[in-house]
Amino acid sequence: MTIYGWIQILLYCGILVALVKPIGGYMYRVFNGDRTFLSPVLVPIERGLYRLSGTNEKEEQHWAVYTTGMLLFHLAGFLLLYALQRLQGVLPYNPAGMTAVEPGLAFNTAASFITNTNWQNYSGESTMSYLVQMAGLAVQNFMSAAVGIAIAVALIRGFARASGRSIGNFWVDLTRCTLYVLLPTCIVLTLVYVWLGIPQTLGPYVDATTLEGAKQTIAVGPVASQIAIKMLGTNGGGFFNANAAHPFENPDAISNLIQMLTIFVLGAALTNVFGRMVGNQRQGWAILASMGVLFIAGVIVCYWAEAAGNPLVHALGIDGGNMEGKETRFGIALSALFAVITTSASCGAVNAMHDSFTALGGMIPIINMQLGEVIVGGVGAGFYGILMFVVVAVFVAGLMVGRTPEYLGKKIEAKEVKMAMLAILCLPLAMLIFTAIAVVLPSAVASMANGGPHGFSEVLYAYTSAAANNGSAFGGLTGNTPWYNLTGSIGMLMGRFLVIIPALAIAGSLAAKKTVPASAGTFPTDGMLFVGLLVGVIVIVGGLTFFPSLAVGPIVEHLAMIHGQTF
Repeated sequence: MTIYGWIQILLYCGILVALVKPIGGYMYRVFNGDRTFLSPVLVPIERGLYRLSGTNEKEEQHWAVYTTGMLLFHLAGFLLLYALQRLQGVLPYNPAGMTAVEPGLAFNTAASFITNTNWQNYSGESTMSYLVQMAGLAVQNFMSAAVGIAIAVALIRGFARASGRSIGNFWVDLTRCTLYVLLPTCIVLTLVYVWLGIPQTLGPYVDATTLEGAKQTIAVGPVASQIAIKMLGTNGGGFFNANAAHPFENPDAISNLIQMLTIFVLGAALTNVFGRMVGNQRQGWAILASMGVLFIAGVIVCYWAEAAGNPLVHALGIDGGNMEGKETRFGIALSALFAVITTSASCGAVNAMHDSFTALGGMIPIINMQLGEVIVGGVGAGFYGILMFVVVAVFVAGLMVGRTPEYLGKKIEAKEVKMAMLAILCLPLAMLIFTAIAVVLPSAVASMANGGPHGFSEVLYAYTSAAANNGSAFGGLTGNTPWYNLTGSIGMLMGRFLVIIPALAIAGSLAAKKTVPASAGTFPTDGMLFVGLLVGVIVIVGGLTFFPSLAVGPIVEHLAMIHGQTF
């Protein structure tokens, strides 16, 4: 590790924290229906959309109606994206002549993009036409991100309201998030990325002649607009197979900094939205501090492991850190930081190959995802995910002091705790069961490029990434097979909807409750004591659930590596 590496990391953290309050304040006004600086332009468009769709912006919904609208919207998005892929060969804007995507891969890709996972069992530049990239994948990047934020805001309303029957209107929340937050920001980001050298064109791929006289086809396309939303919406699916390691997606240190900031900024700002909506911004800062503790711990371990390098390489007389799979324009510090950011969020974009990280360096991304990506997390998804742990944490606090748990004046009772645990435990269910089957099923084992503990880690990473709706991968696993396409899709759908539905049920339950005034026995949830409790609950629940799988994979691989053994 170097002082320059830590300066870059601390600079990133400082800029991110500085953005939380202004962006949080803007989002708070958007979801409250207050006037913003974009209102003169966007309010007429917003109202026009409501008239076209028959939506009454003043009419709020019961949590069950809100949930039904969300599920139907996802179903429509799935069918549309699947159809676009299957009909790709006869649709326009296909200059490279891409053929129809085969059914299993199309199903997996549709499930992946509607769930904000963006797991890609294909190379974008050789599989998807411009039309599918724009009208299919990019549209779902916007929609899945907007849904995540809408669900988080609905859950916040559950904590903020008292004796109510509604938690907002799904269609209004979806429209406002897309129109006021995602679209304007992405327009600006797209222009910045074009200025930095990222392509944005509908022209055909470019044929070039190399210095050696060989012919080469250079893939281009509407890249900049895709990168803008894939990072801001924590989607992560790359236009190119190499993702953010490709110079046409992430050309230099400036684009890399912007992309890292956009991955985290909306998720972090939601903590401020939470504080404003419940009438106490310290509550939001306490949750952000909990996220920050876990994030910094992950950065320290990952950066140290990669900077320390591989003992097997050192034994050959080659000193230095682990640069395998990394871009020299980013180096070890920014590669490790990006890896921790993208797996703390549900982004999945990569500027280095995680499969080439050291055993402990690669373990941190797995841990981040196995904790439910609650360290900022995906836009919206990370926040409603950490609120599930908040419910469990205040329940534990209530047990310790022998009184009914309370949070923000709401009594946390059996229903809320059960729903929270359902949301938390569905992730290990999908991650571990499918991993256990895959490592003994011959057709699934055949997809593993490596044996031993690293091969196990490849499979564990794949199902962890799918269920956590992340989308990154250890590249040694061949995922485009019937088994991985089907089970990966199931994992992604479980990880999305078996968390969202309990979260909305909790929102509806809490919104209907009366607010109880704080008393001398009320556990304070806006200070460092609560931060410590919340971090402890997250780590203990995650550790008890996932340590055996980590012990079989990355930890055994690390022990073997330091003793000079390879697999």
